Amino acid sequence: MNEGGLQPQYIRQFEPSDIEAVVAINRTSLPENYPEQFFLGLHYHAPKGFLVAIIDGRIVGYIMCRIERGISSFGRFPVKKGHIVSIAVEDEHRHHGVGTKLIEAGMEGMSSYGAVEFFLEVRKANEAATGIYEKLGYDIKRVLKGYYRDGEDAYLMIKKHASNAEEVAVHDTQN
Repeated sequence: MNEGGLQPQYIRQFEPSDIEAVVAINRTSLPENYPEQFFLGLHYHAPKGFLVAIIDGRIVGYIMCRIERGISSFGRFPVKKGHIVSIAVEDEHRHHGVGTKLIEAGMEGMSSYGAVEFFLEVRKANEAATGIYEKLGYDIKRVLKGYYRDGEDAYLMIKKHASNAEEVAVHDTQN
């Protein structure tokens, strides 16, 4: 067992047999809930970007991401972007680095599909999450007014992939 049982003993790719545990974490941790098919669709789209954290043999958190094509947030050229669609950690395992480990592993997974930058939406009121994203190098790009169903605003946060920052910079100077 790891120290205090708080850090994930390991992070692995989501498997369809994990669906009940992941949906339960989503429903108890976040106001945005998705049907099982949505989770499974993202898994089939980018399995390396859908990960679970395991502590004491039990799933305690997940991150699900997808790969999108679009115009770079750092210039006017097409890129592959990694989109963190949802991340959640059970209440009793928050504030111990589980979410940070999931985000880092998720970005690594998205990079394997060629993502050169990452983005996500986070509730403006969720200062804890915003702080974690900022520590990981994400910047607030803009406010998305009324983004959530309940009308709350979101921050759109973006980050360049560290190993691809030079590639993005080259495109910036060529345009």
